[in-house]
Amino acid sequence: MTYRELRPPSGLESVVACLWQHDAVEGAGTRVVPDACVDLLWLGDRLFVAGPDTGPVVWESLPAVSGIRLRPGAAGPVLGLPASEVRDQLVPLADLWPEAGAVTGTALDDEGRRRWLTGSVLRHRADPDQLVRAAGRRLAVPGARVGRVAAELGVSERRLHRRTVAAVGYGPKTLARVVRLRRLVDLPGPLAARAAEAGYASQAHMSDEVRRLTGLSAVRFLEDARRTAA
Repeated sequence: MTYRELRPPSGLESVVACLWQHDAVEGAGTRVVPDACVDLLWLGDRLFVAGPDTGPVVWESLPAVSGIRLRPGAAGPVLGLPASEVRDQLVPLADLWPEAGAVTGTALDDEGRRRWLTGSVLRHRADPDQLVRAAGRRLAVPGARVGRVAAELGVSERRLHRRTVAAVGYGPKTLARVVRLRRLVDLPGPLAARAAEAGYASQAHMSDEVRRLTGLSAVRFLEDARRTAA
């Protein structure tokens, strides 16, 4: 298997979605699509932060990669800076956490790399922004509107936008688009029915949104969406 996930470490379930491993790939094209998460990863023997994506990222070849995936809304508090500062970027982790510089270039096996990532997140652990998490749950409901969600949470749209940008890396409207895409992946049935159930205005709307977020047609993306690295 090229990509596989492991359960989040004990004590980090509220912050970490999973640990993961991606085998080396040559010339096959590995597509990463937005999922509202941020990853800390070993790319070869170097450590990086893969910020929240707003569009597709395609790797034509990859060395073996392993990482830890922070849940939506956890990145800002754990990294100690607004998640928007690493949006759509691959940033050396040592730029944020100096201790990462001490292990960059060292030869660790897979278990050693997972242990280092887990220990580092434990040391930097911070509570996710609960307002943003609540907003994320509400925005995951088909037909949800940002203004209505903000009102339900007792905050202005502007305040919700600011808090979401800091915690997730982009605003609630983009977050709503991303969670709708993830919802679409999990639905069965023909395209029109899936589009309606996921909350798109029409099948054409779904097709436009899928292409913007993944770079692929809806048919092509949904054919192998579950094999796409998140």
